[in-house]
Amino acid sequence: MKYIISFFTVLLFFCASAQKTEHTTAPVRVSFKGNSPTILVLNAPEKLEMKSRGLTTIYSKEMLIEGKVEDSEGVNVFLLNNFSIPVNPDGTFSKMVEVVEGENELKFVVIDGSGEKFERTYEFMGKPADPVVASVGLGSASSKYYALIIGMNDYDDPEIVDLDKPIQDAEDLARILIRDYTFEEENITLLKNATRADIIDELAELREKVTNNDNVLIFYAGHGYYDEDSEIGYWIPSDGRKSSTSNWFRNSTLTDEIGAIKSKHTLLVADACFSGSIFKTRKAFSDASLAINKLYEMQSRKAMTSGSLSEVPDRSAFIKYLFKRLEGNTEKYLASEQLFSSLRIAVINNSDVIPLYGTINKAGDEGGDFIFIKRD
Repeated sequence: MKYIISFFTVLLFFCASAQKTEHTTAPVRVSFKGNSPTILVLNAPEKLEMKSRGLTTIYSKEMLIEGKVEDSEGVNVFLLNNFSIPVNPDGTFSKMVEVVEGENELKFVVIDGSGEKFERTYEFMGKPADPVVASVGLGSASSKYYALIIGMNDYDDPEIVDLDKPIQDAEDLARILIRDYTFEEENITLLKNATRADIIDELAELREKVTNNDNVLIFYAGHGYYDEDSEIGYWIPSDGRKSSTSNWFRNSTLTDEIGAIKSKHTLLVADACFSGSIFKTRKAFSDASLAINKLYEMQSRKAMTSGSLSEVPDRSAFIKYLFKRLEGNTEKYLASEQLFSSLRIAVINNSDVIPLYGTINKAGDEGGDFIFIKRD
């Protein structure tokens, strides 16, 4: 790296939602210039409550960190307290962190495109307040969990290779959701070898019955395709033909359908070749606590996929570790970003694909997250 011109900037906006939040709204600027010392500047508010060691006090159980990360060499790895943080194409990011009583620290680590490593630790005092409960509480009787689970093994066109695992994966997921999480069997639709019309019909049914207090999980396992010339991604239903895209299911149609479902949260999980094309131009890599309640309050349209613009094998490491994490989870509330973070490295280390997680563009996301609720 040429240190004369290289720079790295993180803009952090700390926002805590609880009483006495006046000390948590200041932007924090952290600048890195080569190997020179880190510069930390705290701006408004003008009055900060300082303790004997000169630490800012945060009055909240949880704190939302939002900001922007940039580097002239590109950002390859971005960690906060050893957890990976998804970064948007424009460098912005957000992350909810827990605030504990007493001293806290936020340790940022960045590895840029040339392999240079930067670190910065910000310390503060925590004074947790009582958690804030969402207007429609997690697990409320007025909030239902729906799932549309699609598995594609067999294709009508002999030129499209049949698959062995998707239907079994779909059945296993349905079983896990019913047994371990708050999905009722009557609210789960399992489609095996679905046609394009089958998929559209079931999405239309979700539009009719899902309310803005409900949550929707959509799962697809089967063939996918990405046309590089037109930059259009597809699922290939059972009646799709290799020679024509007329019966293929476009990502843009899926995005429109997801946007039309008036759910509180919708999570798309796709295990298919080129499934990462759902993100289009996005680079995806992110009793209930305040953080969980805040994520639940804000509407979300998120997706996690088994790969980017690449082929994925029939025997999926993504599915293996997705199910393993869901079945092994011991937390009452599990955010989809937390679920993804727990399986990402295992998938990378045990396959040739890089799973992705991010926001489905133009579908109504407001920054929240899908929360899995474990059965008692």
